[in-house]
Amino acid sequence: MRRFILNSAASILVGVSLLLSPNSVGNSAVEARGLWGWPLEGSHRIVRPYLAPETPYGRGHRGVDLAADSSTIVLAPENATVWFSGRVVDRELISLRLTDGTLLSFEPVHSSLRAGDRVERGQQIGTLLDGHCTPACLHFGVRVHGEYVSPLLFLGGIPHSVLLPTRELP
Repeated sequence: MRRFILNSAASILVGVSLLLSPNSVGNSAVEARGLWGWPLEGSHRIVRPYLAPETPYGRGHRGVDLAADSSTIVLAPENATVWFSGRVVDRELISLRLTDGTLLSFEPVHSSLRAGDRVERGQQIGTLLDGHCTPACLHFGVRVHGEYVSPLLFLGGIPHSVLLPTRELP
């Protein structure tokens, strides 16, 4: 896996993690499958972006935080099976598994669904609780082959990369 961190003139760091293996999900695979639906209705304001860690156990932000009011309905972005629903440490969360093994996690979310339940794209999977951000927000994470990637890769929020030459060619 390769990680790239881009530093803009405004000193805004954006972490992008690209998986470069034969089984990875690249832009062409996402296009072939189509984009997912957003887990929240209405506007989609990102209050904290994905930031890839420098190492698997390093600091980073392994998902995006989406602004929302507590008690907001959380939706399944894609057809999936509930992988886990319950409390972890001090908050409730739900995770979904797609047929290709991709895991989606949402917190803090209260859900009556249980592991093994099938959900359809756009179906309510729970309601947002207070506790992750102030004011409330939904933390949405995605793991592909065990590695966290930006959910925006599947929601259409990251444009295609373009490599530019660093010098003129003869």
